[in-house]
Amino acid sequence: MKNTPHPGTGSRQDAAQPELPGSRLTRRQFLKRGVALAAGAGLLTGAYAWLWEPQQLDTVYRTLVCPRLPTAFHNLKVVHFSDAHLGFHTRKKHIEHLIAAIRREAPELICFTGDIIDSSAEAMNEYIPLLASIEAPLGKFAVLGNHDFWGGSGKDVSHKLQVAGFRVLQNSSQLLNRGGQSIAVVGLDDWLHGFPDPQKARAGIPDDMFSLLLMHEPDYAGNAALFPFDLQLSGHSHGGQVRLPLLGALMTPPGSKRYVMGMYEVGERRMPLYVNRGIGETHLPVRLLCKPELTVFTLQSDAR
Repeated sequence: MKNTPHPGTGSRQDAAQPELPGSRLTRRQFLKRGVALAAGAGLLTGAYAWLWEPQQLDTVYRTLVCPRLPTAFHNLKVVHFSDAHLGFHTRKKHIEHLIAAIRREAPELICFTGDIIDSSAEAMNEYIPLLASIEAPLGKFAVLGNHDFWGGSGKDVSHKLQVAGFRVLQNSSQLLNRGGQSIAVVGLDDWLHGFPDPQKARAGIPDDMFSLLLMHEPDYAGNAALFPFDLQLSGHSHGGQVRLPLLGALMTPPGSKRYVMGMYEVGERRMPLYVNRGIGETHLPVRLLCKPELTVFTLQSDAR
């Protein structure tokens, strides 16, 4: 005989359960919602990268101990900026913000490492008064970048930088003196459109003198490290301009494939190299996880 469960006491696990209206998504509804979420996230990310992050100037502070820096220059304050790309999606208020930030730092030395324009020297004209308004007791120095040569504008760019009070160094140098001691600021020609010549640039500089190198393309550091430079400052890479978590920079231009952003030590001498993320944008008017950068260095002598 089969045992028949008494009504009301048996298992109901196999009984069909009523489904509440809307409690399950159809495949089509799931896909539509997924696409809508992805599109919304994409729009928000695009708006952030286009309208917000390019305005968020990041002031980065670095203290470096330089064994060969003379004691008279101990705690030397150097401001470094790069890659303004004036003329490409430039917002004047961004440059005004940069200039105000530089003034607040009251640097003793100002260094610019190229690409003041994106493609036309004429784009500089309205910014010359702003660039001229920043001052430093030891001077303002600049080198040209690859964009500064576009359209044959290298000479025009150099002239306009000089009008703004910068000394443009192209395979040349300048000695800075303080308290009977000296250091050298050296600038090289652009690597992609010029002919960098470290030997010519260092002419007259004793090998044991502290020398600060300005060079637009950071990957040139492999060559620069063969010479007695104490620190190389570069730009060019924009830090990749668009960076993703875990992946980092999606793309960087020739001349910044190896060194992209921040501090490195290069060659047997472990020459310090710093790569600035730049101020402006090029090709695409966006920045993502890669804010524009103003770098403030405090250089310290090893003998304290």
